[in-house]
Amino acid sequence: MRVEIWSDIACPWCYIGKARFEAGLAAFAHRDTVEVVHRSFELDPSAPAPTDVPVLDMLAAKYGVSRAQAEAMEARVAEAAAGEGLAYRSDRVHGNTFDLHRLLHAARAHGVQDALLDALYRANFAEARPLGDPAVLTEIAVAAGLPAAEAARVLADPDAHAQDVRADERAAAELGATGVPFFVIDRRYGISGGQPAEVFRQALERAHADGAAWVLAAGDAETCGDDGCAVPRA
Repeated sequence: MRVEIWSDIACPWCYIGKARFEAGLAAFAHRDTVEVVHRSFELDPSAPAPTDVPVLDMLAAKYGVSRAQAEAMEARVAEAAAGEGLAYRSDRVHGNTFDLHRLLHAARAHGVQDALLDALYRANFAEARPLGDPAVLTEIAVAAGLPAAEAARVLADPDAHAQDVRADERAAAELGATGVPFFVIDRRYGISGGQPAEVFRQALERAHADGAAWVLAAGDAETCGDDGCAVPRA
């Protein structure tokens, strides 16, 4: 069984959703038969890189709210993250994630894609590190197991794995994904949003048991899309 997960490192619900999915997978009796593949999805392809725009300023401008309201929005997302045992900081910066996705494709070829994704999520949301800085990215990638020469090669060549990222994004569009996280089991079962762990466990059980395709609507859980990220109600 293969689970493909479309996500973006800038997406807080992808960060939270990954933890929830992994909890659901851990409770699945046949978890050892599951292959997990992470796919690329850019929430803001036009974002500059690198950038020093604080994410709170970006949110205030995007939603047309005050800085205090943006802080309140982030506080509610932080509460959801804490519920999964995840650290969450709002003093991070907003920027383009294309190079991060290219590195993740390189990491997949070396068998360390999941480790690098975890490291990037942690660096962004828990540590507020500047992921637009190539030196920082290289340090994170090497610590996650990607050879230093490979990390340097990818970051020095803007075409390296660029087509892989674009192919993932085309596949997401063909599957009807308008936001992330988006989970697809064996290209037959779609699950949209940062669903509770039990939903993922049930989806895996159902996929294992039968062949009838089904989709959970995007409104069933929080997602990030072109118009921003859903925020839990106060």
